Amino acid sequence: MMNQNTAFHLPADTGPCYWGPGDRYTFLVTGAQSNGGYFIMEAIIPPGGGPPLHIHHREEECFYLLEGILDITLGEQKVRATTGDFVQIPRGTIHAFFNAGNTTARMLLFFSPAGMDKYFEEVLEPVQNRSASIPTVTEGLIARMVGAGPKHGIEFV
Repeated sequence: MMNQNTAFHLPADTGPCYWGPGDRYTFLVTGAQSNGGYFIMEAIIPPGGGPPLHIHHREEECFYLLEGILDITLGEQKVRATTGDFVQIPRGTIHAFFNAGNTTARMLLFFSPAGMDKYFEEVLEPVQNRSASIPTVTEGLIARMVGAGPKHGIEFV
C-alpha cells in the first residue's frame, strides 16, 4: 500500500459513498490516507436502518451522533444515544445500532486501526446518486457481509 498520509481537505458530500445495510456511508479518511492508523466515515441512518449484531476482532470503534436518536447495543447493555452522544466500542464487543425513531440520524464512525474501509469496499454497492432513497437490505447484501466477515475480522451473531 502506498503511503498517502498527507494533509488534505475533503469538501462535504464528496468522499467515496456506499449503500450500507439500510444506511448510506461516506468515507472521510481511509486507511491509505492515514497510513493505516484509522478510518472515519459519516453514516446517514433513516428510520429502520442499522447493521445486524456483530463483533470487530481487529478494530476499536467509536460513534459520535451528530443528529437524531439511535438505539445501540453494547454487549448486554442497551443505550439510547441522542445528538452529541459519544459511544466507545472496544474490539471483541458485540454491538449494533438501529434507528427506531421517525427521523433520519447522522453520525461519525471511527475505526482504529484502519481496515473496515476495505471491507465496505468489498461488500457494499457504490452510491451513484447521493439524493436517491436508501435501498432496502437484500439477502444478497447480507450474504456478502457475512461471507466476507472472517477475511476482515468481523463476526455476525
